[in-house]
Amino acid sequence: MSVLRLPGRRSVVYRPRALAVGAGCALLALAVGVVSLGSGDYPMSPATVLRTLAGHGTPGDAFVLGELRLPRVAAALLVGAALGLSGALFQSLVRNPLGSPDVLGFTQGSAAGALTVIVAAGGSSPAVAAGAVGGGLATGALVRLLAGRHGLHGQRLILVGIGLAAILTGVNGYLLTRAEMMEAARAVLWLTGSLDGRDWSDLLPLAAALAVLLPVVLGRAPALRMLETGDDTACALGVRVEHTRLVLLASAVLLASLAAGAAGPVSFVALTAPQVARRLTRTPGPNLLPSLCVGAALLATADWAGQRLLTGHQLPVGVVTGVLGGCYLMGLLARERRAGRI
Repeated sequence: MSVLRLPGRRSVVYRPRALAVGAGCALLALAVGVVSLGSGDYPMSPATVLRTLAGHGTPGDAFVLGELRLPRVAAALLVGAALGLSGALFQSLVRNPLGSPDVLGFTQGSAAGALTVIVAAGGSSPAVAAGAVGGGLATGALVRLLAGRHGLHGQRLILVGIGLAAILTGVNGYLLTRAEMMEAARAVLWLTGSLDGRDWSDLLPLAAALAVLLPVVLGRAPALRMLETGDDTACALGVRVEHTRLVLLASAVLLASLAAGAAGPVSFVALTAPQVARRLTRTPGPNLLPSLCVGAALLATADWAGQRLLTGHQLPVGVVTGVLGGCYLMGLLARERRAGRI
């Protein structure tokens, strides 16, 4: 652990290894993005991709990158970053490695909102995205109501979230049975989680939210670290416990909901990224920036793999993350059981 002295008698505590892990994962995510931009039926070398991004490519290369491929790669990076940061916040707030939007019901809430829009109005992509965000935020408000003022952490929040997830899964199944054939097919494709056909308008809300919420969350990182030691200790150290927890929980819900609105309910990234970041940094803290960078790298890699694993076929990114995340969850549960924590 090191201390950086700032003007005005201020200082910042940082961990060099955590910064190195975050920088390494960010570079990995960008490298995978460059490889993805150059892959496909119109292949380009990494040098050509970088030259074109710098504004020195041919008109054909600029069109393929700027209009066809770059929005998808940017979506993978932004959605992965938002899910990684959201998962780190959830896991720190509930003090449990299983805390994530997938387990706590927020992903299912976003899916319920999107399905309602599809079934009721067959809405456009912006309307479906708005429905996903509204469903996620409504689920967050319901969790807040059911958990109570002093239940926004630990086992109580997890149990409330798991119960809501089960209920919302049933609601989503019912909505699918009420949909027309074309609407049902569209809903199933959205529920899988996919980055196909994404354009810049789909990414603007998520990019704006990250720009606003990232400073808010990072500014409360020291308080979040104190919350992990217990409410009494944090309160004794001057942390406004309930206010801080509510702000961070709202930020995590909003990030997860906007990520679902941009790409559908991509599973397990929010669960896996913080745990991978924690093992790479070897620190027990929230690891917010490393988790964000790991999430971006994971989703960019999963999307690239989904496009290349099967010749002639593209797998939705949600299928790839679901398979990998399910294997990771089984390993995590096995480790928790061996450690006697479950």
